[in-house]
Amino acid sequence: MEEFSMKVSAAPTPSLLSLCLDAVAARLTDDNARAGSGRAGWRGRCGGGGLGEVPEEDEREADEESLHLEQVAEVLPWELLHRLASQLPPVALESLHHAAHAQCCFSADSTSGLEVQGDDRRGVKRSRCEDFNANWQLLFKLRWPLTGNIGHDSLVTVDWHQKYWEKHLQECLDEAAESAFLPSFRGSIGELSDLLQHCKLEKLMFIRIISEPEVTGVCLLLRWHAETLLSLEFIHCQLYPDVMNKICESVCQKGFKSHGIQQFSIKSSRICETKPLTISAGLLNFISSGKGLHLLSLNDTKTPSPFPQMIIHTLLESSCGLHTLEISENDIAGWLSNANQRFTTSSLAPKSDVSLNFLSVLNLRGNNLRKGDVLDLNKILIRMPNLRDLDISGNPIMDEGIRSLTPFISHAIEKENPLLRLVVENCDLTSIGVSKLFECLTFVKEPLDALSIAENPLGSSVATALAYFLGSHVRYLNAEDIGLGTLGFQLLEESLPVEVALFHINISKNRGGIRAAYFVSRLILQAPNLVSVNAAANLLPPESLEIICSSLKQRTCNLEQVDLTDNMHLSGNIFPGFLEFQKHGKPILVVPSTLSVCAPYDDDP
Repeated sequence: MEEFSMKVSAAPTPSLLSLCLDAVAARLTDDNARAGSGRAGWRGRCGGGGLGEVPEEDEREADEESLHLEQVAEVLPWELLHRLASQLPPVALESLHHAAHAQCCFSADSTSGLEVQGDDRRGVKRSRCEDFNANWQLLFKLRWPLTGNIGHDSLVTVDWHQKYWEKHLQECLDEAAESAFLPSFRGSIGELSDLLQHCKLEKLMFIRIISEPEVTGVCLLLRWHAETLLSLEFIHCQLYPDVMNKICESVCQKGFKSHGIQQFSIKSSRICETKPLTISAGLLNFISSGKGLHLLSLNDTKTPSPFPQMIIHTLLESSCGLHTLEISENDIAGWLSNANQRFTTSSLAPKSDVSLNFLSVLNLRGNNLRKGDVLDLNKILIRMPNLRDLDISGNPIMDEGIRSLTPFISHAIEKENPLLRLVVENCDLTSIGVSKLFECLTFVKEPLDALSIAENPLGSSVATALAYFLGSHVRYLNAEDIGLGTLGFQLLEESLPVEVALFHINISKNRGGIRAAYFVSRLILQAPNLVSVNAAANLLPPESLEIICSSLKQRTCNLEQVDLTDNMHLSGNIFPGFLEFQKHGKPILVVPSTLSVCAPYDDDP
């Protein structure tokens, strides 16, 4: 009992004045909250805005019970008014601030030019405006303790009232903007709608168009900008035939035979119905009417095999000026065979003389095409007389497939506009098939500019043929992860031609060890135009740096970078001398900063 009485006596006893100020602050806060909800108010402030109607009699009773801020500002002396202000929340303090300012202006007007007589001296007594700057500073620091004193000169007076509400408004705007960026946002932003309607958009990208309202919005945007739009892209959308028809109709305006879209791309989106098989007629019409269409990309669109053959058929019939065609990451094995059968038997088959004269880039990456599909691919490639870039990576065509493709390649690199770039990565090729490909590419008038044979299990037996191919004036070679090993790099070094035209070479992930370092060293001396070498992840030993640097002392020419990263035994501390070789102010050798403590990745089966 004594302990309890001691605790009670230890607490400070509130004064009558503080109790009164607490009561007034609570009352003003409550009145301000009721006024904000439309149930109460004070002079000079708008009430209203509530959700329900309040009877006039109740409003009068509430008004009579409320403390009017103008009266509080007029009656209380300056010291008490500021003590009261320090106990108010921001909205209530804002109301008191305006009430005090209004009373100040009223008092000044009532006394200006007049001589006050008798007891009516209240206006003179309160003729100056109250300053609540310290109260606003306190509220600011309580709410944002980490930003209260940032960026302010102690000699400059800060308007903490304005600063508080600017900071508050910025937080509100940031929160609203963050909400608008969320996929779940279903609101409308008036300024954005006006901007989108009246600007002249040339490029639109849509992501996750799934629901009917979203489709409606897309169609509206497309109608607004059908005359100026040049590029259209859809990513992670559900573009079933009915939806695709609406979208294409919005772009293809009535009365016009063609549209102005130059680049059209669909990525990771479903565009066909499979049960039953339904294909968008609107999309086919869109493609056929795209006289200015330069790029068509259908990547991971979950399309069945009949769809690509209809695309090819439509393109051939339309005689459009398409430059780049990408049909990639779709499981469409056998579609080429079906396409050629369709062309042979159908009354709608294209004429024998039609071709895609302007097509220069064809990307068929990751379509699960088999060796049997390549024979039929040749028949379609012949209709592309100006093809300069062919990518068939990620298709298990094997050696038989690459042999079937060799006649077209031989023809394509001897043309007036020859094939310049061939990509056959991860095609289940062996050294036998790739060696045959090298024979086809080595002794020609116009050699390839770029070849990629990466991620094929070729082994060291391909090294000699690869070395001879390097003498064919090829400028870019990607031989990443082909299993050369130590023996393969030794054979490459021994068979390397006296002069090599390479600009860029990637020999990373081949576990070459010290022989990879010797090959890089010799390549630097025999490739005067060499710009970059990627020899990362080759298990290079520490002495590799000194071996490569010895060649750099003799010749650097155009060499800008030799990438030696991901070699766990290398670091800049082993041989600091590598830093003396620089190009454009940067070290030519890119070396791990510290030795790795991790064991090398074991890629053996």
